[in-house]
Amino acid sequence: MRFELDEQQRDFASSIDAALGAANLPGAVRAWAAGDLAPGRKVWAQLADLGVTALAVPEKFDGIQAHPVDLVVALERLGRWCVPGPVAESIAVAPVLLADDERCAGLASGELIATVAHPPRVPRAVDADAAGLVLLATEDGATVAEPGDKHPSVDPSRRLYDVTAACDGWQADTRRAFEVGALATAAQLVGAAQALLDTAVDYAKQRSQFGRVIGSYQSIKHKLADVHIAVELTRPLVYGAALTLDARDVGAAKAAASEAGLLAARAALQTHGAIGFTQEHDLSLWLLRVQALRSAWGTPEEHRRRVLEAL
Repeated sequence: MRFELDEQQRDFASSIDAALGAANLPGAVRAWAAGDLAPGRKVWAQLADLGVTALAVPEKFDGIQAHPVDLVVALERLGRWCVPGPVAESIAVAPVLLADDERCAGLASGELIATVAHPPRVPRAVDADAAGLVLLATEDGATVAEPGDKHPSVDPSRRLYDVTAACDGWQADTRRAFEVGALATAAQLVGAAQALLDTAVDYAKQRSQFGRVIGSYQSIKHKLADVHIAVELTRPLVYGAALTLDARDVGAAKAAASEAGLLAARAALQTHGAIGFTQEHDLSLWLLRVQALRSAWGTPEEHRRRVLEAL
């Protein structure tokens, strides 16, 4: 099945690319990892100006109340640029959990950044120290939570925290919240995979070995072509899941996006060679982000199990 975005959606994606492309995202990610949140918050302010933070917020709270497809359009671009912070949690999940809560207005304006833990598949909240609101979702509903112990992540820019309920909870559609969170993470993985592929292709045109640019070797062409095919086959799954938000479709999309991201990471690292291992090279930021997002909001194995159970 072929999905085509309309002109407005393509323009929206282009506007995000234009803004983030001029924002020095690698510097913002490195600063976020070091505890300096100011550059990252400037990026989030730009997202708010573009309407990204308001996409899933109801109109009565000055949100856009957009279709999940529009959410996927935006989240793929945010993954492509490696935006720091609790992207899926604040932009996609928190509006579902808060629903009729007036705090949604803060999410829409970008003044409030939220993060979410949703055990058992999301046992810890990412960047709870940077969020103005920490939420805990369970089978019984949602509640405001307090961050506890900090845990390391494979991606230094994604700090993980234990959380505990801080007050009585309220009824919330936590099932939908999980599906939206997994979908948003899958969209980011597609964007990150595309970024890694583009970077690898560009580098293959420049790096020479044995007197020839490595992009002229058939083995390199085939490796990068495999990544291109994986990304192009995964993208329709993600958009298809946005149309249904069905557990089977979301599970298939997240599993496929996780594998496409890993394939892209391996190909990009092999194409770059030893320089790809260095922290100074920007490639490392995307490599680590892919590894972190693969297990975020459900591992590939968990999502494949969900697909099997639904068949």
